[in-house]
Amino acid sequence: MDNWKLDTIDGVAVLSWDMPGRSMNVLNEGSMSEFAEAIETLVADDAVEGIVITSGKTDFAAGADLTMLGGSSANAEGALPKDRAKALFEQSHQLNQLLRRLETCGKPVAAAIPGTALGGGLEVALACHYRVLADNPKAQVGLPESKVGLMPGAGGTQRLPRMLGAMQSLPLMLQGKSLRKDAALAMGVVNEVAPASEIVAKATAWIKSKPEAVQPWDKKGYRIPGGGPYSKSGAPIFMMGTAMLRKESYGNYPAQEAILQAVYEGLQVPMEAALRIESRLFTSLLLDPTSRNMIRSLFLSMQELGKGARRPQGVAPTNCQKLGILGAGMMGAGIAYVSAKAGIECVLLDRDQASADKGKQYSADLLDKLILKKRSTTAKRAQLLDLIHTTSDYADLAGCDLVIEAVFEDRGIKADVTKKTEAVINEDAIFASNTSTLPITGLAEASIRPEKFVGIHFFSPVDRMGLVEIIVGEKTGDEALAAAVDYVGKIRKTPIVVNDSRGFYTSRCFGTYVQEGLEMLAQGVSPALIENAGRQTGMPRAPLEMNDDVALDLSYKVGMQTKKDLGDAWIETPVTGIIEKMVVELERFGRKNGKGFYDYPEGAPKHLWKDLTDLVKEQTGNEQLAEQPDVEHLKQRLLYRQAIEASRCFEEKVVTDVRDADVGAILGWGFAPWSGGPLSLIDTVGVARFVEDCDALAATYGPRFEPGGLLREMAANGESYYGRFNPSQVAAA
Repeated sequence: MDNWKLDTIDGVAVLSWDMPGRSMNVLNEGSMSEFAEAIETLVADDAVEGIVITSGKTDFAAGADLTMLGGSSANAEGALPKDRAKALFEQSHQLNQLLRRLETCGKPVAAAIPGTALGGGLEVALACHYRVLADNPKAQVGLPESKVGLMPGAGGTQRLPRMLGAMQSLPLMLQGKSLRKDAALAMGVVNEVAPASEIVAKATAWIKSKPEAVQPWDKKGYRIPGGGPYSKSGAPIFMMGTAMLRKESYGNYPAQEAILQAVYEGLQVPMEAALRIESRLFTSLLLDPTSRNMIRSLFLSMQELGKGARRPQGVAPTNCQKLGILGAGMMGAGIAYVSAKAGIECVLLDRDQASADKGKQYSADLLDKLILKKRSTTAKRAQLLDLIHTTSDYADLAGCDLVIEAVFEDRGIKADVTKKTEAVINEDAIFASNTSTLPITGLAEASIRPEKFVGIHFFSPVDRMGLVEIIVGEKTGDEALAAAVDYVGKIRKTPIVVNDSRGFYTSRCFGTYVQEGLEMLAQGVSPALIENAGRQTGMPRAPLEMNDDVALDLSYKVGMQTKKDLGDAWIETPVTGIIEKMVVELERFGRKNGKGFYDYPEGAPKHLWKDLTDLVKEQTGNEQLAEQPDVEHLKQRLLYRQAIEASRCFEEKVVTDVRDADVGAILGWGFAPWSGGPLSLIDTVGVARFVEDCDALAATYGPRFEPGGLLREMAANGESYYGRFNPSQVAAA
């Protein structure tokens, strides 16, 4: 066998999963076909008392190989042909039958799990009669499929509820939560935790104890923990679960609905029928464009970008070992933390020592919280903090491979720190700006070597946000771009690469969501309706709420800088007056000072500012509309406004890869994840239909909805973004 190794110790077969050429085991056709053969052989061997399934790697398994679902099963547009439905069901159910065979084979089967077991990996373990997890602080077990638009498809929706009950198991699957070892043991997902060196021995000892090789749900008299769907105690779980799911997802996520349905229906029938229900619903998700788009963007594309798909070819690999960070505010402090966490020596510089030290304290505070949660140790804390050297002396930047400035969004300040830095760093060192809006080409004018100047735009808070936007200026060279991609990969974040423009890609498109909400407000749409429509699109925040989070005074400052830069090309709108009144006269800056579009009373929930509609009338002369627009129309405006801007960025070559556009949108500003990203949304609607809808919106609301020439050309030719600009086809060309 290529993917499994077999040893027999005192009558116990130890089947070790160890796929060659992979850092993690996955469920694919090759590994599962060999697994099936091995199980049948061992079951037929009378000399084998029982079976231990373990892994030859640090972790157990990462789940199913989703490239099979997003790649070979799909055509260029990502659409699965209708005649694939039956084959997909049979493929899915075959795996369910295999694991059902495992748990009913008549011999005791134990899983010895050395580390992480997620998705299909955990489902294999759940089909065993006993599970021993290594005492490994990094180990996680869970069923995260819903995060990429899928549901557990190898029995997870049936075994976990039968093991834990619906109340405990549903949140794990619906939210895709992972459990650390202590929580997994306490909940009963695993039966035992032991040192990694002892897990096989512990599993073997359990088999030697001559246990009954039957799952609890296959025993006579079995009762579902907490009660079944029609029991007095179980029925409310599904009633409340349905309501809570609707409240949280607004019906945007078919995977969560399928999980709830699978559990509800499956718990009412025998296991064989329940597994057929799961396979049927799993197949329906594979045929659903929402799931396909999420798989493609949130798994396949993210994986490709994380592995450096956008790195220029022919440039030698780089390895940043010493990093300079200019500015120890929230952004600079966060950059220092994630970099030191990756083992990079950091020089954190600010205008004085006290400010620099305050930036380092940010890392100390984060580490203290991890220690309290038992996810780190004092020794690791000391090791990481030792990598962060604070200073106010530019001479300490000597020897840095890369320097990232994270100072105020002011061209003069940025130019000053650029010159001071370049006076002390090596000629081959790379200089990067963390600006979120100011064009890199203009900032590079302060540099004596613009070919070594690149944008590296982090998102706040740095330690929690997974995206980094790398911006290529007019003179940025391949060496600088490659070094930036390599650095982002080293700190384990996802890089996208965009070309220079005002606001780049993420800030430019994100601003349209907030701006469209403000346009609605100025037109007399009820603030509450605007906010509810925004939440129903699947965006992480409503538009006015998000403006408060970003800070209204920042929006005002960016607007004033843009007005100054554009000169006569600047166009003032009614929204301009609203923001100016809020910030300059009323000092309503947003969440930061407890008053913006919302009020934030201490100790009480936030609520929309009661005088907001009066202010709008004063500034625009518009009364609140007597007949409010349909919520679906408002949702369309909010989503299409962002999507049309993303399409313009693609046509203008600000973003040149569909993966960058979609992944950057979801991770960067939270564009509705269910859509797969703005370009995936356009493809799913259909380019021709999207253009038609946008023309109607433009006729009513103005040129901001006007489709560009590329969109019209694609509509006329019946094309799509992922059909015409499929990354694999572009690379081949």
